[in-house]
Amino acid sequence: MNADAKKIALRMIPYGIYVMTVDDGKGGIAAATVNWVTQTAFAPPLVVVGVKTDSGAYAMVKNTKTFALNMLGKDAKGLAFTFFKPAQLADGKISGQDFTKGTNGAPILAAAIGAVECKVTSIVEQGDHHIVVAEVTEAHLPKPITGRPDAAILEMKDLGDNVFYGG
Repeated sequence: MNADAKKIALRMIPYGIYVMTVDDGKGGIAAATVNWVTQTAFAPPLVVVGVKTDSGAYAMVKNTKTFALNMLGKDAKGLAFTFFKPAQLADGKISGQDFTKGTNGAPILAAAIGAVECKVTSIVEQGDHHIVVAEVTEAHLPKPITGRPDAAILEMKDLGDNVFYGG
């Protein structure tokens, strides 16, 4: 296989930017920027998320079987970069970001334009990112979205010409 062609072809897949958050119920909170996300079913509403296996968020999600997926708006580039590194809980904030707890206990970021709470139904353990399949159990929209909802989401391409994931 031509490695350069593979890398370029796989980078043609569009990616939204999301922050997965989880609370272990024992005072531990994790958050990670994720972008391999899609809805896979309407009834029940299912999403899949690719999560790096060596991340603190993955370990906590695997244990708790719950998480929130926070959608970032076009103006949240800095927030995406904030959660590229392990999250810190201090002064009631996650890495300096305000949040509230969802019904499943997972943090809902105040800066998110939308969020869904999820219950894990299965995990596909292959590769360096495992695929978490989860049922959406609650949804949050702090403000009405104008226009197409998918146009409001921050995308990988919005982070700059040298920021890629995949390939």
